[in-house]
Amino acid sequence: MIKNIAWSSTALKDLKNFPSEARIFAGNQLRRIQRGVDPIDFKSVNHWGIGVMELRLVSNDKNFRVIYVAKFEEKIYVLHCFVKKSQATSKQDVTIIKSRYNAILQERRITK
Repeated sequence: MIKNIAWSSTALKDLKNFPSEARIFAGNQLRRIQRGVDPIDFKSVNHWGIGVMELRLVSNDKNFRVIYVAKFEEKIYVLHCFVKKSQATSKQDVTIIKSRYNAILQERRITK
């Protein structure tokens, strides 16, 4: 079964602003995730929310991130897409990720 992707807030628009090479790689990796296959370069970041994963991309010597949750049966939720500018993820990006994750949890509670 292939899971659909739900894009939180500006996540799709932000991904479309990535360079072509990073967009294509992200798309290929998201298709793997849709089929239940692990992407090539990812890590779990449960301290942002249980089941939150970080897809890591490098293009033109820049680091790009696609943050998603695939643990739910109905779909994959892409929470945030951004350029990582330092070793640590910025507080602003972490706040966005946690906020969007919590919004999804709230939405799922309401619709069940």
